[in-house]
Amino acid sequence: MRHYPVFLDLRDRAVLVAGGGEIAVSKLRLLLKTEARLRVFAAAADVTIRTWAAEGRLDLVGRDIDAGDIPGAALVYGATGDDAADARVGALARAAGVPVNLVDNLEGSDFITPAIVDRDPVTVAIGTEGAAPVLARKIKAEVEAMLPASLGLLTRIGQRFRARVEHLDGKARRSFWTRFYFLRGPRALADGPAAAEAELERMLAAGEQAAEGFVHIVGAGPGDPELLTLKARRLLHEADVVIHDRLVSPGILDLARREATIIAAGKSGYGPSWKQEAINELIVRHAAAGATVVRLKGGDPVVFGRLDDEIEALEAAGIRYAITPGITSASAAAAAIGQSLTRRGRNSAFRILTGREAEGFAEHEWRELARPGATAAIYMGARAAAFLRGRLLMHGADADGPVTVVENASLPTQRLIATTLLDLPTALEDTTPGAPVLLLFGLAPRAAALALADMKEAL
Repeated sequence: MRHYPVFLDLRDRAVLVAGGGEIAVSKLRLLLKTEARLRVFAAAADVTIRTWAAEGRLDLVGRDIDAGDIPGAALVYGATGDDAADARVGALARAAGVPVNLVDNLEGSDFITPAIVDRDPVTVAIGTEGAAPVLARKIKAEVEAMLPASLGLLTRIGQRFRARVEHLDGKARRSFWTRFYFLRGPRALADGPAAAEAELERMLAAGEQAAEGFVHIVGAGPGDPELLTLKARRLLHEADVVIHDRLVSPGILDLARREATIIAAGKSGYGPSWKQEAINELIVRHAAAGATVVRLKGGDPVVFGRLDDEIEALEAAGIRYAITPGITSASAAAAAIGQSLTRRGRNSAFRILTGREAEGFAEHEWRELARPGATAAIYMGARAAAFLRGRLLMHGADADGPVTVVENASLPTQRLIATTLLDLPTALEDTTPGAPVLLLFGLAPRAAALALADMKEAL
């Protein structure tokens, strides 16, 4: 380890920056988050620096830095963008015994500034000894995804209560803060800092009573783990129990913490499946026992997810819950074929329906769907394809109108089948049994999207 990581107290200490251009601005954005007294030396300064100076956030000195400016400073940055000018800054700083950083010059620097995840007062610093800045940025992005933006505020609130929890033994104290920082605190903070403080008061008053259960109804998206929302990923990691349907991919379930209980409660439109009442009872039972439950649904739980049934069961049991939306398969399928779901001059309305739902359509609904330019995403429509084709043709739909079959949308096994309304049942014979299939009625894939799909399938 060449560079030893430390956290330097900069409160009321001088930090000097030589340079007034974009490089200096970049460094100052980070330094302005500290409590240091910042002095910038530049004969000509960027408008952003001048604005900060006018706001009183830093002192701007309209000349180059001199030897007499440096003694007593905590740090010096050479950020002029000119190698010779930065080397001069480095020589002046070392002569005064002050650590110096020359931007993008590892060998000329006494210290380096790491990539930082700022959740003040929680700070994560990431360094690669200057060997791989791109890797540091990648790690930074992943750590930022793990730590909610509210963590800093939550930590400051908890800090004020630390002394009141010190009487608990080590295990009980860790359990208390775990429940606050990762379960009850974030939920309460959604209603403001006062609500988070009130939640801490309730937890202290309750002592070691059993934790209150909570249910997060979470959309897992169309299948690709990278399309999971940041919030959904965090909730998965925090859950005691994960109850998922059959369309949730293994890659997403792998994101749950190792200690969590994972329960498959799948439903299938035409095969063996859990009864909805049994799923409701399962969710309620685990939450009533004090667990944090993630009810994980493929796509978006508000789209054909039996959301109302589960919410009604939770409300009847007096269990609190929250809903985290996800990307629905229709959006992923449209992205796969390179088409928008609505387009000016083509369609101002768009339908989302299931194959079973369409069986109950009234005559006017079929006429609307059959008219030129109409588009729809049909979930669970493979088995009803012949019926759909017949009803649409009967109501005047174009037999040669485009339909795209998207199998396993967003997954590596994704397939696109471009067909027509007339040939739809035949095209579906080529799909994989049991794989999720979505029909995009009225939409054909762009040539580039189809070519890319063919290439991936060939590989």
